[in-house]
Amino acid sequence: MRTRVITAVVALLIFIPVILYGGWLIELAAFVLGTVALGEILVMKKKLVVSAEAVISFLGMAVILAPDRWLNFLPSFINRQFLFYIFVMMLLLHTVFTRNHFSFDDAGVLTLAMLYIGSGFFYFVQARQAGLSTLFYILFVIWTTDSGAYMIGRKLGRHKLAPQISPNKTWEGSIGGTIVAVIIGTIWVWFFPQTYSLPMMILLTVLFSVCGQMGDLVESSLKRFYGVKDSGKILPGHGGILDRFDSLLFVLPVLHFVGLF
Repeated sequence: MRTRVITAVVALLIFIPVILYGGWLIELAAFVLGTVALGEILVMKKKLVVSAEAVISFLGMAVILAPDRWLNFLPSFINRQFLFYIFVMMLLLHTVFTRNHFSFDDAGVLTLAMLYIGSGFFYFVQARQAGLSTLFYILFVIWTTDSGAYMIGRKLGRHKLAPQISPNKTWEGSIGGTIVAVIIGTIWVWFFPQTYSLPMMILLTVLFSVCGQMGDLVESSLKRFYGVKDSGKILPGHGGILDRFDSLLFVLPVLHFVGLF
């Protein structure tokens, strides 16, 4: 527990100033975090992070994650969608060159990982550019959902939410976490209004809290499939980057799609 608390404090001392400063610093942080997160999936799949498929995957994710100005050196007819398509085709061709030692299934997993991680951290930067209040709103919703679900689940949890995927999670904890998130989110929106009216933001907070929990379960399912306890070891007591950002990666694109930024 001591290690966990120390890691959390150090991480926040780094993370909060990066968010407050924004700009190029948060873009760089998102790029680094995305690279580490994709590396964690490669390690779980027992792929070398210096292999050809890893390099292609890192480049494909970078194309999704990169701010527009990072790609300004390219000719006008080449956009990020075109580049991403090229990298996906390279992964597929790699199955031929390796005679299926790198398989179609492997290519599918890495393509999905590029989209999942690249899009999540891209919208993390976009949320910051929309304003500090928007980013802190969703951070508080996710953090209070997690904390509320943990505390209420420990006290009142009786019915398992997804016992084959995450045995400790309960329906009582999940619902309680969402209720806590709605309370905190409503208070935040009251003082820092967002795009929509307060009643609509309350409904969206429920959606975001549920989506965040779904992201947590997706990452738990991934770890269960690969037989690992944590996605990585970069954060002592907390696991890897995916362990800490799983909910955000899932929910941030949803914020964009509903028009919050």
